Amino acid sequence: MRNMITILSLMVLVGTEVFAAAIAAGWALAGLFDLGDTVGHILMALFSLLAAWIMVQLWQRAVKAEPFRPAKGS
Repeated sequence: MRNMITILSLMVLVGTEVFAAAIAAGWALAGLFDLGDTVGHILMALFSLLAAWIMVQLWQRAVKAEPFRPAKGS
């Protein structure tokens, strides 16, 4: 149970930062190069897909390091 709480807490913390950075990067690049709203939204979506891939990789590695199975003797 403790491992699950640790991993879920990690996913919330890192996920918030990764998706915020993805959205901000799309917005900033669109604004910097004056690409318009549509391209800005497309960039945000592309960067969000990259962020989702990063989160899946993090989940897999975290579960591998801290498995959900119960402790022996419990």
